[in-house]
Amino acid sequence: MTGDSQPAIPPIYIVSGSVGASGEQLVLTVLAQFQDAHVPVITVGNVRQVEQIEDIVTRAAKTGGTIAHTLVEEHLRNALIQLAQTRGVFAIDLMGPLLGRLAEILGKQPLGLPGLYRQLNLAYFERVAAIDFALAYDDGRNSQGWPLADIVLVGASRVGKTPLSMYLSVLGWKVANIPLVPGMPPKPELFQLDRRRVIGLHLEPDQLLIHRQRRQRQLGAPGPSAYADPIAILEEVEAAKRVFKQGGFSVVDVTHKPIETSTDEIIRLITRQMQE
Repeated sequence: MTGDSQPAIPPIYIVSGSVGASGEQLVLTVLAQFQDAHVPVITVGNVRQVEQIEDIVTRAAKTGGTIAHTLVEEHLRNALIQLAQTRGVFAIDLMGPLLGRLAEILGKQPLGLPGLYRQLNLAYFERVAAIDFALAYDDGRNSQGWPLADIVLVGASRVGKTPLSMYLSVLGWKVANIPLVPGMPPKPELFQLDRRRVIGLHLEPDQLLIHRQRRQRQLGAPGPSAYADPIAILEEVEAAKRVFKQGGFSVVDVTHKPIETSTDEIIRLITRQMQE
């Protein structure tokens, strides 16, 4: 050990009967008030047995760590508090005092069911997961995960794949989008997907030209290029049609359509195809 070495900062153990998201968020919010304080945060979720609590307290005792817990099951919460006191571990009960106060005010006992908030708000968490999925699989990334998508959008650059992906994800659909690049064949993984889940996006060449020209101006791109050349765009559109035909993919024409209309059409098409 050198003279400049700093002692390791004891970790904070977040203990939860569910995934531990609420406790983790609270701890990270508090830590944000301490600049350059790199405190290890270890989340231990799905705690259902006293044996798990014994293991966590033992780890905290060895490392000098702190436990912050959100256990709603009373016997587990009491076991952790008692064991932490016995082992000299500093434990913070993030849930018990509030549960007790509400029980007093409302005149009823809490259900004590871990993960209940998440269950009651499942639709919200599914939308968040869908948005994360759309970001992770935007623009052809992570091809190994394409089979996990509810919907796969395919098309040339600037036909609206990303906006549609994000709009659909807000509605709870997991969407991947794959660009068709001139001169490059699509990845073989595209044709291995369930074709019922793949939608080709078609945009008329004149409208695609307008989108490309606008994009060039936004980027400050110099001079003419194949990206916004009418003949090259026409060839791209025809090449995309061949890919759609090769894969047996359904096609949605998004020309002059608002995103809401295109989204409704895609959802209806996917829903009908998955029932076939």
